[in-house]
Amino acid sequence: HAVKELHRIKELGMPGIQIGSNINNKNLNEPEFYPIWEACEQLGLAVMIHPWEMMGREHMSKYWLPWLVGMPAETSRAACSLIFGGVMEKYPKVRFNFSHAGGSLLATIGRVEHGFNCRPDLVAIDNPINPREYLGKFWVDCITHDLPYLKYIIEMIGSEKITLGTDYPFPLGDLEIGRFIEESDLPQSDKDNIMYQSTLDWLALDLS
Repeated sequence: HAVKELHRIKELGMPGIQIGSNINNKNLNEPEFYPIWEACEQLGLAVMIHPWEMMGREHMSKYWLPWLVGMPAETSRAACSLIFGGVMEKYPKVRFNFSHAGGSLLATIGRVEHGFNCRPDLVAIDNPINPREYLGKFWVDCITHDLPYLKYIIEMIGSEKITLGTDYPFPLGDLEIGRFIEESDLPQSDKDNIMYQSTLDWLALDLS
């Protein structure tokens, strides 16, 4: 049914889909989801991944922790599952975009890589390729709420892999939609990439 829906989405002229960071608490690298990734690759559909059903939510009900802590972790969970599970290797043409600047993934890539190196018996069992090799092969949105961190991820993956995000109308979103980027000291080329060019590339849209 999911694959049939992907074909319908393509027929409607939509450039991609959005899904959660897990599916019924199953990680996105489960083999049962391979037909979805295969169809996305064949149809040229972009994939936005947004965190939901945050793990451990029942143990952190106070202080909005599921949204402040759980969401970034969920996004990293999804990305690491796709990397370590070999999905990005098996379906390299799928254009993944991870919400909220990739969650905690890019901030913790050193730890993720170190885990891959020091315990390959646990981490590298399905994909022997260093996770750092995938930086620049997926997109993230720009919602950092923090200019120094945005500059960090530009250094990590390049502004051509950072799309404009809003999370509108939710309180945690960038409700001024890129204003902190427009008013920043970033080079104009980075601003242009983030404000429109990277999104056109991610969605494979040619407006010329």
